[in-house]
Amino acid sequence: MARNKEALLLLIDVGPSMHNVLPEIERVCSTLIEKKLIYSKYDEVGVILFGTQDTKNELTKEVGGYEHVMVLRNIGVVDGNVLEVLQPLPRGTFPGDFLDAIIVGMDMLIKKYGPTNMGKKRLCLITNAQCPTKDPYEGTKEDQVTIIADQMTAQAMKMESIVVRGRIGAEANEKIMDENDRLLNIFSKRTRAKLVHVESPISLLGALKTRNINPVTIFRGDLEVSPKMKIKIWVYKKTTEEKIPTLKKYSDRAPPTDKFATHEVKVDYQYKRVEDPNKFVPPEQRIKGYRYGPQVVPISSAEWDAVKFKPEKSVKLLGFTDAENIMRHYYMKDVNIFIPEPGNTRAILAVSALARAMKEANKVAIVRCVWRQGQGSVVVGVLTPNISGRENIPDSFYFNVLPFAEDVREFQFPSFSNFPDSWLPTEQQQEAADNFVRMFDLAPPGKEEALPPDLTPNPVLERFYRCLEVKWNNPDAAVPPLDETLRKITESDPELLSHNESVLDEFRRAFELKENFKQLLREKPSGSNGGEDCAMIHVQSANRDTNEATSSIKIEKVGDITPIQDFEAMISRRDGPNWVDKAITEMKNKIFYLVEDSYDGDNYPKAAECLVAIRKACILEQEPKQFNDFLRHLCKFCKEKNLRSFNEFLAAKELTLISKSEAPDSEVTEDEARSFVVKSEPMLE
Repeated sequence: MARNKEALLLLIDVGPSMHNVLPEIERVCSTLIEKKLIYSKYDEVGVILFGTQDTKNELTKEVGGYEHVMVLRNIGVVDGNVLEVLQPLPRGTFPGDFLDAIIVGMDMLIKKYGPTNMGKKRLCLITNAQCPTKDPYEGTKEDQVTIIADQMTAQAMKMESIVVRGRIGAEANEKIMDENDRLLNIFSKRTRAKLVHVESPISLLGALKTRNINPVTIFRGDLEVSPKMKIKIWVYKKTTEEKIPTLKKYSDRAPPTDKFATHEVKVDYQYKRVEDPNKFVPPEQRIKGYRYGPQVVPISSAEWDAVKFKPEKSVKLLGFTDAENIMRHYYMKDVNIFIPEPGNTRAILAVSALARAMKEANKVAIVRCVWRQGQGSVVVGVLTPNISGRENIPDSFYFNVLPFAEDVREFQFPSFSNFPDSWLPTEQQQEAADNFVRMFDLAPPGKEEALPPDLTPNPVLERFYRCLEVKWNNPDAAVPPLDETLRKITESDPELLSHNESVLDEFRRAFELKENFKQLLREKPSGSNGGEDCAMIHVQSANRDTNEATSSIKIEKVGDITPIQDFEAMISRRDGPNWVDKAITEMKNKIFYLVEDSYDGDNYPKAAECLVAIRKACILEQEPKQFNDFLRHLCKFCKEKNLRSFNEFLAAKELTLISKSEAPDSEVTEDEARSFVVKSEPMLE
């Protein structure tokens, strides 16, 4: 067997109580085989079914017993035939005894590998553990399981136990299930076994670890607490993104009769001079360059090595801080785990003491890390204590990379304080929104979490593997429809929506939605077939003059797309005494929003145009004081909020206060109005 390759035995319960979940189990096991064909094509796989009507295993022939356990496929190198064996699985007619299946599986592994392949032999048990196990000839069931677990440890075997229990029927015996759970827990305590309970097809997809990743340390050395105190640690990756396998290019030019053709496509790059395209540049005459404005600055490898930062390999403690000072959104990249050096008792005690003290004091540690010698970058991160709940697993630390000042992105958002009262939600609206959010809680009190992260697979990857299987069977096959299980991950749950119709209806009633007719006029050309209402609007706008068409649509708010036109329409309304003040207030809020939401001054021209419009309107409506007070307040606001560039923009536009010569009601003289731009200049420096 190839080095570092795994031998896996699938122990699948196909008894009557498992029939309703067998289709999902078939898909999960198929996905496992598909991943092995991609990543671990030398791994070996076998399949054992229990709860079958027939009996087919070597132990029955040798010693008797172990009935209704059938070896569906002997251990062999993984290939496409395994997929055919799993589709579909036979439906059994007898209650399944998972202990018999485990013993048969261990016997197969011992006979095939003996003492070799240490740590690479794995049993995967999939059952609902609802059927009773047979009583042993001597002792109790617990004694029998303890003996099996000790033998499993001696043979360096690992086991995963996936207990599938959805909605338990009335025929299920809770006493039997509790006993079986207790027996499976013995395996997890006495050997390298993992026990997972799942209640939905989605969790079943993520419970079976379909790809075996060998742990590789990224650092082995000292955690330097001080120059005189160092703790031996190993650092592993805890989480990392799994991506779609890299697709390779193959050529079909090789003749089909050539059995030794690899069909690989090799890419070779050649560099030519701009002055002489016919002449190639050899590698020794090439040099890297970095753009500096319009020029390119060449830097040789020797010069780059001379200026490169070359820190020593180390992990040093910089200090401690309160846990609430490190926000979750500070975390960058993947998560690592710091564990004490295996077998080092002093390191285990030191890490445990430090982790528990930090947990008790609600502290985290800031560390400086250089993972390997010659690494050109230094990482600063945070250590969070991870207290173990099991005796055979030591305490450890989780490590997350923290950003430097250049890595932080400060996004400017407009303040809610500038919004008018009409934009703020009422108590009824706020309550409806709160209920709407609570309705979509994935972990409501008293219920199991709907999409637990450790049991929810990546739907993109699952979809890719299933499409790959279809194409493997038939290259011309169409892309299959989205699986129902994956649909539950990517789309809203219809059952959840149906149970909360009252909440949705209340949310709809609390927020009145109106159609934007002006947007429809811009988006729908007069020749479009956009419905009778749209056609009627276009006929009216074509047959009437512009003023009549505009007045037929009563604007009540200054919008984002055409604020000046909306403002002029509002201020020209005469169907109420408050439209002038409301229009001016709306335009003020819009200008504040444009200035605050501007990035590198991209909104400044639009804000200035709005200022010109409101200035003209205040002169016509004899409201000069409103504009003058607003302009002073706006300039002061920009100075306090580090938006002085907008004041400079206004100074360049020579936008001044409204003077007495323009509006008799103004209290500003012509000299004061002209000097306002001059006074604003020190404020802009």
